[in-house]
Parts: sequence; structure tokens; C-alpha cells
Amino acid sequence: MTPTTVEERWDRFFRWGPYGLLALATAIGAVTSDFFMTRSETYAAGGLVLAVLALQAGWGEPRPGHPVRGQVYFAVRTVLAAALSWFNPLFSIYAVIGYFDAGRLLPARRARLGLLATAVVMAGSQSGGLPPASALQWVLFAALLVLNVCLALVFAHLGDKEAERTAERAATIAELERANARLEQALAENAGLHAQLLVQAREAGVADERRRLAAEIHDTIAQGLTGIITQLQVVSAAPDPRLARVHLERATALARHSLGEARRSVQNLGPAALEHGTLPEALHKTVTDWSERTGVAARFTVTGTEEPLHEEVAATLLRIAEEALANTARHAGATRTGVTLSYMGDEVTLDVRDDGRGFEPAAVPPRSGTGGFGLDGMRARAARLAGTVSVESESDGGTAVSARVPLVSHG
Repeated sequence: MTPTTVEERWDRFFRWGPYGLLALATAIGAVTSDFFMTRSETYAAGGLVLAVLALQAGWGEPRPGHPVRGQVYFAVRTVLAAALSWFNPLFSIYAVIGYFDAGRLLPARRARLGLLATAVVMAGSQSGGLPPASALQWVLFAALLVLNVCLALVFAHLGDKEAERTAERAATIAELERANARLEQALAENAGLHAQLLVQAREAGVADERRRLAAEIHDTIAQGLTGIITQLQVVSAAPDPRLARVHLERATALARHSLGEARRSVQNLGPAALEHGTLPEALHKTVTDWSERTGVAARFTVTGTEEPLHEEVAATLLRIAEEALANTARHAGATRTGVTLSYMGDEVTLDVRDDGRGFEPAAVPPRSGTGGFGLDGMRARAARLAGTVSVESESDGGTAVSARVPLVSHG
């Protein structure tokens, strides 16, 4: 199978390369044996070739990570290559393998010694064999040794740089793996948090919808039923049939209106009074109808420059006005009531005042399971729009409810 990466190709070279170089050097040495060796030297070289084969086959190709085994293998192989080159310089073809794997098999400090030993063998072979036979051959050997040492140092430097890059790549890969692990953990945690937030958002949405429906039911059905009961009580005590009929008609109209508002609340629609009119028009009609039902004199006033309001703002102020008027009818015993809608630049204010018996705002009990929403409901409605509701009242001094919300224009 053909190697697919550079590392696999180098592994194949280090495993089988020595056999190929030894075979090539042996073939050339055999052809040139008459020029470099005597018969006895030829036999000795043949024995060394068999020893090298035994070393390669029996010892195998040591892997990095086995330092002692690799050092022994490299030392024995270098000695055998030097001995072969001593008999025939052309066996240096096999000795050149030391340049390639000195950095792999030897520790950093001994790798340079291994390269130097290989350089000596190569220089001796290139200068005509060891030992040099003449002064000129000694000079040539020295020059070639310097050249081979320089080449060995270059190889060593390149090997060191490659080792550094390999270590850096390994460290980078390890860091990326750790980062990926942290990212996967963070994603898993985020998924859990997201699921938790979805559950909380769903629960919050359900609770908010329940509060909305409760407030809408209170503002429509509860107030309508209260008005119907009041009208029916008047009917039961009215001696005049015509007066009783008038109050029955009012009770019927209240029932129809409350039923329509309840249906609109379930469908999350705005009040019917705002469907075809502005907030001032809806408030004027609400105040007028309330005055007719309760018999309390009421006046509606608009101040400032009227602007079209966002549906939510208009609906909130209308519901607050209805609740404030309902509280006045139930508790205040007032004879006069005033409702004022004020456009004040970047906010709009609704004031509901009466001259009733008043109360102490700090002494108002909290809303019970059977009670109305009252002030809490009005404040909750205003708070949804980043608004506020304040109450000023004192015993026998009347009551003033003021709702202040940001002015958000329609559209």
C-alpha cells in the first residue's frame, strides 16, 4: 500500500533504506574489489556485509523512544560501515545513512558526535580511503572532512529546527484539543442553560398570561358584575316601573359590554372603546357612562397637545381609569369626581380625583385571594410600560390617583 503522508514515507525509508543502500554498496564493491581489496580483504568485507545484514534483520529498525537500543544500534552500525569503507571506500554509500537518522536515534548531545563519526567515514572514502597514504591525501581528507562536518552541522541545525516545529505543532494540537474539550464542555453547559432558560421563559410566560387574564377579568367581568348587581339592587327597591326598566336596560347593557370585553381579553385584544376611537374619546365615554350608572358627578379634561398613543399605552391608561373609578364607586362615597389626561412631552399622565371619605394608603391591606386587584393591579399595569402609579389620600380629604407612563406614539 502506497504511503499517504510524508511521515509514512520517511518511516518506510528508515525501515528499508539501509537494506537498499547496503545492496547497492555491495554490488559496486564487488565490481571494484580488484581495485581496492585483496582476496583476503574481499572475504573479510563479505563477512562484514553478513554481519550488517544480521544487525539489520535481528536488531530491526529501532524506534525513537527507546534511547539505549537506538544508541547501541547506531554505534554498531557506524563501526561496521567504517570497517567496510576501510576495505573499500565505495561502501560509504551505506555509511551515508548515518546522516539521516543520527538525530532520530541519538540524544541531542550525542547526535552531533554521531554526525561527526559519519563525516569522518565519508571524508575518508571521498579522499581515497583510510588511512591516507600521502601528504596530499591527508590535505584532501582534511578539506573533505571540514566540508562533511559543515554539511553535518547544517543537517543537525535543520533537524533541530524541524524538531522544534514538530514540538510546537504537537503543543498547538494539544492546546487545540484542550480548547475543543473546553468548548464542547461550554457548549454542553450552554445547552443545559438554554434548556433551563426555555423552561423558565415558558413558566414566566404562563405566569404573565395568567396575571394578564386575571387583571382583564377583574377589569371586565368583575367590574361589570358589580355594576349589574348595583343596577339590580336599584330595580328591586324602585317603586316606579319606568325607573326599574331604565336600570334593567343599564344592567343588560353592562352584561353585554362585559361579555364582549371578556371575549376580547381572552383573544388578547384591546378594549372595545379603543377599537374605533382615541384614548380621550374612550375616557370621555367611560367617565360619562360611569357617572350615569353611579349618579356621581364626573368631569373629564384633556390638557396638552393630543398625540396618537401606542395601543398598549392607551389600553393601560383606560384600564387604570376604569379601576380607579370602580374603586371610587365602591369605597369613596364621593359626590364629585374629576379625570384629567395630560400630554406632557415625553410622557402622559392620568389623574383621577374624588371628594370622598379617603383612606390611609399605608394602611391598605395586601390583596387577598377574594379581594380585587386595586392599587396593586394598577401599579402592575403601569410597571409593564416603565411607568408608575402614585396615590394621595387622607381620611375625609378625598383621593387622588396619578398614573404616569412614557408617551409612546402609535406606530
